Amino acid sequence: MFLMKRVVFRNLPYIGAVVTRHVRGQQQKSECLPAWPPCPPPLEPPPFSCCPPPPTLYPPFYCCPRTKYDVNFIYINDIPPKTGFRDFVDRIAQTLFWTELIRGFAVTLGHVFGEPATINYPFEKGPLSPRFRGEHALRRYPSGEERCIACKLCEAMCPAQAITIESEQRADGSRRAVRYDIDLSKCIFCGYCQEACPVDAIVEGPNFEYSAATREELFYNKERLLTNGDRWEPEVASNIRDNHLYR
Repeated sequence: MFLMKRVVFRNLPYIGAVVTRHVRGQQQKSECLPAWPPCPPPLEPPPFSCCPPPPTLYPPFYCCPRTKYDVNFIYINDIPPKTGFRDFVDRIAQTLFWTELIRGFAVTLGHVFGEPATINYPFEKGPLSPRFRGEHALRRYPSGEERCIACKLCEAMCPAQAITIESEQRADGSRRAVRYDIDLSKCIFCGYCQEACPVDAIVEGPNFEYSAATREELFYNKERLLTNGDRWEPEVASNIRDNHLYR
């Protein structure tokens, strides 16, 4: 279905341009549409377009079509070929002797006799970044005291709400966590917990080999987190020293 808006022009001549409106497949009465006044003969390139603002019915530059000399086209992808002697000979060689195919075989042979880039995992492992975020761990002080003070900043910062902490006050007035649970099936490994911790108690260590067969194995309690911290303490301390200027 084609609908065309009828435009009324005053004091303008009509020409024999016929526009037919089709409504629901039926041909309706034809109408004559007005034409714009003819453009003056171009003596010099006009500083502005001679066409008045066209109505909605006509496209831009309807009465004064532009030529190819009025528009500057910039071809970005079509780069003209170079005309140097070396480039000319190279194009002839590519066409006659298939030098591109020979170059491809040379690259392949150069890598065949070179040292392979793959490693024999799990017997060989590649380097890890000091900022790698792997399995979670709770750290201790060198004296063996737990670092966590149960401030619950990590629990508040966790966007996945994967951390649950319960605390109690000790006889000496200090506060320590009696429950520290992390659900790794919810964790998105954003690192907000270790960034929010004021004492560097909760960290994401370098271990990435902790796959599990059941979901229950991904529920980490306080004892398991402390065990991970005791196991990976040298690597974790080294990573914190490397990143202390950026935290």
